[in-house]
Amino acid sequence: MAAPAEAAPIKPHSTADGARFVDTRQVRRNFSRVAPRYDEVAFLSREVDRRMLERLDYVRIEPQRVLDLGCATGASLTALRERYRDAHLIGADFAEPMLHAGRGEKNFLSRLMPFLKPGKNAFAAADTEALPFRAASFGLVWSNLLLHWLEEPRPTLRETLRVLETGGLFMFSTFGPDTLRELARAFGDGFAHTQRFTDMHDLGDMLVECGFSEPVMDMEVLTLTYASFDDLVAELHAAGDACAMHGRRKSLLGRGVWERARAAYAALSQDGRLPATFEVVYGHAWKGEPKKTADGRAIVRFDRHPKP
Repeated sequence: MAAPAEAAPIKPHSTADGARFVDTRQVRRNFSRVAPRYDEVAFLSREVDRRMLERLDYVRIEPQRVLDLGCATGASLTALRERYRDAHLIGADFAEPMLHAGRGEKNFLSRLMPFLKPGKNAFAAADTEALPFRAASFGLVWSNLLLHWLEEPRPTLRETLRVLETGGLFMFSTFGPDTLRELARAFGDGFAHTQRFTDMHDLGDMLVECGFSEPVMDMEVLTLTYASFDDLVAELHAAGDACAMHGRRKSLLGRGVWERARAAYAALSQDGRLPATFEVVYGHAWKGEPKKTADGRAIVRFDRHPKP
């Protein structure tokens, strides 16, 4: 496996008419800004990560090398190391301050759970569309809540397939279209206030299109509640989850906009709490035997049977 190396800045995928949706630079800025205290506020990310780990109980795999794609501070690596003690683990992320926070000897998780000994993890600053690793380098690629921050998932899915070894597993989570639906409706001003989220079935189709085998998709809805509209917005910003779409309002929101959004959200109050919906999509798929050579020629396999 090639040594980790910094990759060139991500070039956003464009649609046929040249339009772009996700402001990748803003995504990087958001997560870089919150990196020093990310582990203290990323409750939802850790909860989804825990639920992903439970799904590994039903998968038989003993990878020698594991890649955490979009690793943030690398919190997932601790649990993955507990499960795969002999594996070599690498975390990759495009927000370098997150990686610096992950390398710190004393972070929030280590103070909270000093009995955990995560060991030394390797980190790589990386573009998800051009990973700095050789083909067939990993037996497992793990990705928690990354895909909805991308302009287009397919280039990253193809790179993930490339770095997986044959028989390797890609396991991921992301948010689906109902995520933060209350927030989007509360504003209703024509600007984007949440990310663009991809439907679970479309993601399954993309996995097959990109060459994965036996994709399995499922979804659950988590509802968090908040004392106020401002608490919800503050938590999203603190965790780096603020909207990073090109269609967001670039100027400061006026008092009237905020007051109308607060009033609209307050109408959803139940027992003094405001709900926020998160549609969590889980998926996994395998890298099967290649069907084509690098130059596009079909591969035909013949099984040899012993002579009677």
